[in-house]
Amino acid sequence: NVLIPRFETELLVDKTIKYISDMFDNTSDIRILDIGTGSGCIAITLKKELDSNVTGVDISSKALEVASSNAILNNVDIKLIQSDIFSNIDSTYDVIISNPPYITYDEPIMDIVKNNEPSIALYAPNKASKYLNKKNIIAFEIGYLQGNDIYNLAKDYFPNAIITVEKDLANKDRYVFIINK
Repeated sequence: NVLIPRFETELLVDKTIKYISDMFDNTSDIRILDIGTGSGCIAITLKKELDSNVTGVDISSKALEVASSNAILNNVDIKLIQSDIFSNIDSTYDVIISNPPYITYDEPIMDIVKNNEPSIALYAPNKASKYLNKKNIIAFEIGYLQGNDIYNLAKDYFPNAIITVEKDLANKDRYVFIINK
C-alpha cells in the first residue's frame, strides 16, 4: 500500500534536518508538513530527530493506516490527515517536505517496483505559498532528470528564494531545496 523507503529518501531527510537546524533556533517550535507521507518514514524520522510538530498527509487511506502503525511502533505522535495534497489542509507550515510521485509514464522502472508498489505513489500527471509561513523550507525528492525543470519552475513561483538542486549518493540530481529566509 506504500512505497518502500529508499536510501535517497533517507538522504532527503538528513539534508532537510541540516537546513532546518541551520535556519531555525528552536526546532521544537516549527511546523512540518510531509506531503504524500506513505509509510510515514519521513514524518516519523523528523519527529524523532527534531521533536517538531509534524503532520503527514496522503490521499490513500491505506497508506495512512501504514503510517499510523509505524508511528505507534516508533512511539511518536504525528498528525495524519487524508488529503489530496492541500485539499484538507488549513494551517501554515515552516517546512514542507515531500517525496512525491515523479516518475514519468514513459520512464523505465524495474518490474519489481512497477508490479509491487502503488502506481499512485510512483507516477505524476503533472500553491504551496498559501500554506507556508514567511520563513520556510520546501524540500522535494525529484527524478534525476528533472533538476533543471524543477529549478526553473521553483524560480517562477519563488523568485526571491534560495533554490538548490542537490545530488544523491550516486551523484545524480535528486533533491530540490527552496529556502525563504
